[in-house]
Amino acid sequence: MAKITNIFVLMLENHSFDNIFALSGIDGIAAATTADTNTYHNQPYAVQSGAPVTMPTDPGHEFLDVFEQLAGADAVFNPTQPYPAIVNSGFASNYATSRSEGVPPAAADIGKIMACFDTATQLPVIHQLATQFAICDHWFSSLPGPTWPNRFFAHGASSNGLDHSPTDTEMAQWDSIEGFQFPNGSIYDALTQKKLAWRIYNDNRDADSDDPQNRLGAIAQVAALKGIHLTDVRSLSDLAADLQGNYPFVYTFLEPNYGNVLNNTYEGGSSQHPRDYVHGGESLLKRVYEAIRNSPLWESSLLIVTYDEHGGFYDSVPPGPAVAPGDTQGKSPYNKYSFNFEQLGVRVPAVVISPLIPAGTVDPTVYDHSSILATIERQFGLGALTARDRSANDLLHLLTLPAARGDCPAQLVEPALAAPKAAAVPADIEEQPLPASGTARGLLAIAAKTDFELSTGSDNEKAAIVQTHHKIHTRGQARDYSNEVMKKVDAARAGRR
Repeated sequence: MAKITNIFVLMLENHSFDNIFALSGIDGIAAATTADTNTYHNQPYAVQSGAPVTMPTDPGHEFLDVFEQLAGADAVFNPTQPYPAIVNSGFASNYATSRSEGVPPAAADIGKIMACFDTATQLPVIHQLATQFAICDHWFSSLPGPTWPNRFFAHGASSNGLDHSPTDTEMAQWDSIEGFQFPNGSIYDALTQKKLAWRIYNDNRDADSDDPQNRLGAIAQVAALKGIHLTDVRSLSDLAADLQGNYPFVYTFLEPNYGNVLNNTYEGGSSQHPRDYVHGGESLLKRVYEAIRNSPLWESSLLIVTYDEHGGFYDSVPPGPAVAPGDTQGKSPYNKYSFNFEQLGVRVPAVVISPLIPAGTVDPTVYDHSSILATIERQFGLGALTARDRSANDLLHLLTLPAARGDCPAQLVEPALAAPKAAAVPADIEEQPLPASGTARGLLAIAAKTDFELSTGSDNEKAAIVQTHHKIHTRGQARDYSNEVMKKVDAARAGRR
């Protein structure tokens, strides 16, 4: 086994591989060219350079959106049939028409879904890391669907059948606010059983938005899992100092800040959500890398940077078949589309960083998010959680150097630009209804779960918290409740110091 003692994972949000890297100029990668097109209403939309740093509208990326993007505008999903031929032809048509994330874009903006970054100039931090270490050009999301089930795959090689963004009602069924469970447990459960320590950090600063007191976007999504407490999630601002001392944690998961999720702009975050500015994610990536690089752990560390799913952006490489996790007994109550999980999702960016990896490595191995778990399991002697991670390729073969390189940069380049001034927020934003599903609802459910964890645990308190949660219907109510819960979190953390 490679001399790796500490594995770190940073998972960002909603970009395809081509959107980030196709026009990066990196030699040897499988990537789109400007000859690639999608057609909508007989109008061709070609791959182009200069992707916008923030999208005018949020592209669709729910299950049926991704189905159209991959199979084409005329395809019809039939759960009794195999997933149809994938031709990657429906990205423009779906962006032009989908309402799953709000209103469609103006006609003049449709082509932006095909645009790719000038990576070296617009995203210089991830470009530097991709050229200094390894870029994986066949890393796919774990299913053709949205954020929540794909992030669950990174923690359990499964989504327990979830194939869509969970609704408030579904989240309330997760053992009545006690948390989401995998049939075979999570990677954190497996590490604990092996008596191996793990840690979670998130960028939990207050969202830099028009409402600086809104802290909903600073909640870590991983805290949706049963047994993961928000009070135990440490601030990323502590990471560099923590790594300078005794750090016994073999696995560290790092999560961004989602910004202002209540007004659907995601502004002020660090996740690189399409509606937010990419600078925040670049800054976060720089902070994480430099904290690890300049720590005593550097020579025996592995940092994996990837994205949960493609966010609706065009990609040119058709995803292949997948091994179903095989961990659910019968039909899962979360399986809205009767999806069998035998199909990978759209390709996403992935960079693997270690001083044991030669600079300029391009890796064409097929991965999905269960490859994270396969890497941890095989490095530290754990068993697989599901059939998916048992069959997944791990990353250990990339660590080919006999000793740590001495030429790895101690500091990375600066992000390209500062974030622009936040957009104006509608005057009636607090009275607007909260969507039935999506990021805001999901993070609100975690706030309710956290509220219960900080209570005495009595049935009466549990019932009261559930009732309070069910009475939240507006964005203003969600803001006030999440702020109230986060004050309790602050107090609990202060009491442990």
